[in-house]
Amino acid sequence: MAQVTVRIGGYSHPVACQDGQEQHLVSMAAEVDRRIAALKAMGLQLGETRMLVLAALQLADEASDLREEIGALKSAPPSTALPEDDAMAGRLVAVAERIEAIAGELAAP
Repeated sequence: MAQVTVRIGGYSHPVACQDGQEQHLVSMAAEVDRRIAALKAMGLQLGETRMLVLAALQLADEASDLREEIGALKSAPPSTALPEDDAMAGRLVAVAERIEAIAGELAAP
């Protein structure tokens, strides 16, 4: 199990991840950091925990939208679905699951 220290919102957070997933984790942390920076740019002055909650909710909302889109693609008649749609849907599900796992790790005490 690898250990990575990521910076989000100006704070360092040590996070464990599977070996080989370090760069992926750093990339996801950078996305969370961008969202927190955007919240701060809107003039929000909240504590670290609140900012992380808002960023996590934004990511969860996007993941939910992606799951709905994937569900709609999967329920579409086979004649209208392209083979690439299934591959893309699978990748989107994997990304959504990774986002939820990271959000869960960040929320864990």
